[in-house]
Amino acid sequence: MLILAVESSCDETAAAVSRGREILSDVVFSQADMHAIYGGVVPEIASRRHIEKVSLVAEQALAQAGVSLRELDAVAATCAPGLIGALLVGANFAKGCAMALGVPFVPVHHIRGHIAAAYAAYPALEPPFTALVASGGHTTIIDVEDYTRMRTVGRTRDDAAGEAFDKIARVLGLPYPGGAALDRLAQQTEAQPYRLPRSHVADGEYDMSFSGLKTAAVNIIHNAEQKGERMDLPGMARSVAEAVADITVPRLISAALACGRDTVVAAGGVAANSVLRARLEDECCRRGLRLFLPPLRLCGDNGSMIAVQAYYELAAGNTGTLAQNCFATLAPDEQVSRA
Repeated sequence: MLILAVESSCDETAAAVSRGREILSDVVFSQADMHAIYGGVVPEIASRRHIEKVSLVAEQALAQAGVSLRELDAVAATCAPGLIGALLVGANFAKGCAMALGVPFVPVHHIRGHIAAAYAAYPALEPPFTALVASGGHTTIIDVEDYTRMRTVGRTRDDAAGEAFDKIARVLGLPYPGGAALDRLAQQTEAQPYRLPRSHVADGEYDMSFSGLKTAAVNIIHNAEQKGERMDLPGMARSVAEAVADITVPRLISAALACGRDTVVAAGGVAANSVLRARLEDECCRRGLRLFLPPLRLCGDNGSMIAVQAYYELAAGNTGTLAQNCFATLAPDEQVSRA
């Protein structure tokens, strides 16, 4: 089963070819340098660049895999959630390819794709398990009952963890993307000189909040600037990373145990954070849980994760029509093809 998959939900134009859950090629064109001057992603610019690059990355993915268009059994694309203009570029390209080839079009949920990155990295991994998907736009705890049947058990009520990382990094004057720059600083120290809040959501045992953490860190930075005080940059980075780990890890572990799971997965861009990964390893070891962390190259947005999830969506009969729409927001519990 050969699948060409396209990912264009934000600022990476990516394509991959898979045979089942085996990745044959993976091509990513990043727009990070273009958006760096703005300190974040500009949706209109992102969409225009996707238009320029989507056919190129697809051609490169096919060439690297040694696969021709006529050999494909399906074409897939991310259809939710994400920047709507960016999503439409990838989805319409994939629908056009599918129509021309006479093969199924498979719409894929971005968050399900992040979970599937772990399938690509670990052939032995199978559901059920509990997963944390954390990125610039999403922080969600999901009980993965099967490859296409999932249940959200916890989520952020406001900002995503990655959004907090990026905003704090920007206020500190760090280069874009801020989360990676903040992590590099955090690795320079184990000291936590700044007191930052850990959220508690009264009516949601596994729900999270990161707006208070973001605001507190920004206030400390601004107060130091106004007083002419020198910031301990590594110390602030470490304090923020430890706070994010304190908020996410206990909830993920508790949710997994409550769901009766012995396996935990963490995925998404924030899962590349070194402090979070170390905390997850320590806690899972202490609790006797198996932990699967995708390699760093599969934590960010990529075509591989969409291709692998598309394989399971196709096997479950979750295909889309040429009228398939894209959605800026959609819970991972919902089938994109039925939205």
